[in-house]
Formats: sequence, C-alpha cells, structure tokens
Amino acid sequence: MDIFYDPDAEKQIHSRNLPHWMQHGRMYFVTFRLSDSLPHERIEQIRAERRVWEQCNHQPYSQWQWLEYHRLFSKRIEDWLDNNIGTCVLAHQQCASIVANAIGHFEGKRYRLDHWIIMPNHVHMLIVPIEPYLLFDILHSIKSYTAKIINKCLGRKGQLWQHESFDHIVRSNQQLEKFREYILENAAKCPQKSVLSKQKVA
Repeated sequence: MDIFYDPDAEKQIHSRNLPHWMQHGRMYFVTFRLSDSLPHERIEQIRAERRVWEQCNHQPYSQWQWLEYHRLFSKRIEDWLDNNIGTCVLAHQQCASIVANAIGHFEGKRYRLDHWIIMPNHVHMLIVPIEPYLLFDILHSIKSYTAKIINKCLGRKGQLWQHESFDHIVRSNQQLEKFREYILENAAKCPQKSVLSKQKVA
C-alpha cells in the first residue's frame, strides 16, 4: 500500500485547535512539544491568523494551499521551537532516553518509524501506523507514559506535554525527503544532546 496521501481515498478530518487528516496506512510527519515550549501569546497569535486564513481558504486544500499553510503556521511554530524556549527537560539525557525508549518500544508492532529526533523541547517523527492502531492513540500512549516517568524522575507534577500534536500526511517522496532533511538539519544545529534515529521506511 502506498504510504503517501491519496486524495481519492477515504479520509477522516478532525479539528481541535489544529486540523488532523487521517488515512489508514499513510506516513505522517508529527511534532509534539513540551507544554511550556511556546509562550501563550504566540500561540494565540497563530490561532487568530489561522482563523482568518481558513475563512478565505476552504477544504479540500490544493497543494499550493498546503504549502502556504505550512509556511504561515507550522513552519513558524517549528522555528519558534528551535529557539529552545521553556524548561527544555529533554536536553537531559535521562529524559531524552525515556522518550526514545518509549518511541522504539512498539516499533514494528503498532507502527513503522522512519527518521525521528528528540530536541530539547519537542519531538519530530516520521511514522506509519499499522492497522488497527491509530496515530492519535499511538501518540497518546507515548506522551502519557513518558510524562509519568519523567515527572517521577524530576520530582515534579503537572502537565509535561502540550495536549495537541501537529501531524501532516506526507504527500510525496519529494516531500518525504524534505522532512528527512529537516530532521537531520535539526540534529546538526542542536546545541544540546539529542537522540536521533535514521532508518528509512520508503
């Protein structure tokens, strides 16, 4: 089965603060971040700008609209995350290893992993869920387990991860290579320790 988005295949669209497009057997570029990784005012700024954009752009989005959406919103968030705002607990090797072990635990059973990286305050993954497992449940399991263990190790309580993750169905092999390059570039410029896997699905 092709791992790239198929505009003619059945899909489900869910929306909370971000749009989430789901198709079985596809590859996703996923970013999930620590709860204190972005200032509240920046998040509100992005949400307000996105509401205006969505009023002028109606689904289904064209390839050009997806590129513009990524440039205006997800790319800006990624750039802000790279400034390493917040407590950045994932810069500690023990915390990063907890997340790395959790990500790898069900690899090949519930999902297939491509490139992925743990940065000081966020995680990027290229991932293909294996039916019947859904991306939402996979991410919830990883975040719930690691939050419990990391909070215990650090002697802290409260929310560790931002509840909602960013996910994007990969559209083509060309886009996949760009996401891979982006993950490798993150590893090269990260001033602190990170955990990186470089295996390929496609």
